[in-house]
Amino acid sequence: MNIDVLYNMKREMLRRKLSPRTVKTYLFYVRKFLLANKDKEIREFSKKDVREFLYKMEEKDVSGSTLNVAHNALRFMMIQVLHKACYLKIRYAKMPVRKPEYLTKEEVSRVLSAINNQEHKLLASLMYGAGLRVREVTRLKTTDFSFEENIGWVRGGKGNKDRPFIIPQSLKQKLQAYSVKEQTWLFPGRKGPLSTRAVQEIVKIAGEKAKIKKKLHPHMFRHSFATHLLESGIDITSVQALLGHTRPETTLEYSHALKPKLIAIKSPLD
Repeated sequence: MNIDVLYNMKREMLRRKLSPRTVKTYLFYVRKFLLANKDKEIREFSKKDVREFLYKMEEKDVSGSTLNVAHNALRFMMIQVLHKACYLKIRYAKMPVRKPEYLTKEEVSRVLSAINNQEHKLLASLMYGAGLRVREVTRLKTTDFSFEENIGWVRGGKGNKDRPFIIPQSLKQKLQAYSVKEQTWLFPGRKGPLSTRAVQEIVKIAGEKAKIKKKLHPHMFRHSFATHLLESGIDITSVQALLGHTRPETTLEYSHALKPKLIAIKSPLD
């Protein structure tokens, strides 16, 4: 395997500020491609080799989404790192997009009430109240809040981007008390910030205590945040900005919350 290809590709992806997850995933498929073509010289790689690699993946009955990611990873390697032409007109069918699972307001209240540890309750409340991802809430520092402006900051979120989030008024006093503590992380763990696994366990136990029949996971708080904002009449552009979505199509996955409003709209013909 040519280590230089992997090194140069990683460096180029980091230069372009691709997310850590994308970097890891792309390197995974490129590594597999290099192993599959270990008898070839790098300069001999062609789009035919890429096509053959993808066809072999397809034979293993992997999903269309996986094939698209592998295709994008190999195109990045060929074009951006090896400077070779690799324009394949291949687009695999993606899996149907499922409606995001969310909690009702009453269910959110039950889950939060089931958490006895005040620090854990604050963490879960903030995930719901500000629509934060698990990694975003666990990576919050005590200096990431501007209480005068009533906003907090996600630093290096998805896509390695900073974005503001609203501070729920009901949590403001508690967050101010936490932010003056002499600690780096708002929610510290044993070594550094609290782990994602720990948050998953906190939420799972709370869901069981609250007798929530849905399979509860931390990201469901974010889905609930978006759904409840749209249900309350907040426009989709504002919700998109608060969620940090680059494309409006991603936010439109929450269209289930808009349907009652669309049904109530009167046609201009009428």
